[in-house]
Amino acid sequence: MRRTPRSLLGTLIAVGALVTGGVLAAPAGAVDAPDVDAPDVDAPPAVRTAAQSPTAQEEVRAHWTAERMRAAVPLEELAAPGPRTAAPGGPRTGTAASRLPDGPAHTVEPLSPAAASDVGDRAFPEGGGPWTGGGEITTTAGRVFFTYQGRSASCSGNAVNSANGSTVLTAGHCVKMDGAWHTDWVFVPAYRDGQAPYGRWAAEATLATPQWTASEDINYDVGAAVVGALDGQRLTDVVGGQGLAFNGGYNRDMYAFGFPAADPYDGESFIYCSGRSFRDFLLSSDHGLGCDMTGGSSGGPWLTDFDESSGTGLQTSVNSFGYVFWPGNMFGPYFGDDARALYDEAQSR
Repeated sequence: MRRTPRSLLGTLIAVGALVTGGVLAAPAGAVDAPDVDAPDVDAPPAVRTAAQSPTAQEEVRAHWTAERMRAAVPLEELAAPGPRTAAPGGPRTGTAASRLPDGPAHTVEPLSPAAASDVGDRAFPEGGGPWTGGGEITTTAGRVFFTYQGRSASCSGNAVNSANGSTVLTAGHCVKMDGAWHTDWVFVPAYRDGQAPYGRWAAEATLATPQWTASEDINYDVGAAVVGALDGQRLTDVVGGQGLAFNGGYNRDMYAFGFPAADPYDGESFIYCSGRSFRDFLLSSDHGLGCDMTGGSSGGPWLTDFDESSGTGLQTSVNSFGYVFWPGNMFGPYFGDDARALYDEAQSR
């Protein structure tokens, strides 16, 4: 399979979403390195076991104080240059499959008539603005915090409907990057100003596609976490879970969400983009979307069949990267058979 030289790839893209303001000359991967053979596409997802005992879970949760969460830096600002690959080619295909959203045990505040009038056609398309529509997305989505090379870092993530009720989807580089798995990994749904209204959910295991694990291929930048119970409850029993769609095709109406933390954002606002997606015709087989979210939004969900009034849809990608020379656009991996295998492995744990 033809590969783009890593030195060129690093010059053209900023892995991890999203070109951060003022850092256009420092994309990840701007180094020469020998190509890595593509992994067996049938290889199982890679898994890192994390805080599995109640004591270890509590230690991770306690680590993430309000001050430490506020001070966390978008991963993209910390990432060292390292090997990245891309394998451009035709559109991805496979057997379509989906799973519907799952409602939470709590009651989501319904939209007022005035708020309801603010969503709908006027909210689509949107190149990047605060989400004020309410609904399930405000509780299923959240910030992800972890330690990367001794520094506090952040991404975004989303709770999805799953057999174990404990599965979070994010970007592959939000669980493993530069050859090392992140530690002290927590998911904070509905994060706001250092607060965790639905708790800090520590990972028992983090996972990534084999293609991302082997060579950090941006086409497969998908990660997941299985979080432990909190106060005797499972994650989606508390916050709900979005549905999923695999092999759903290209050129779809999409909504992307995240907590961008690089300029002009600060990680304290829940931001969304919406519009008609397109297939990347440059260095990947990813989805593209007009969107100005920055670093820190990596791993936030992309949803099709999204209902603005209920805030529910089918997750079909995650915020992944942007091209340095093409600002205002974001790209996310196609959820194909590899992403489905990752999800199945996560929900079975």
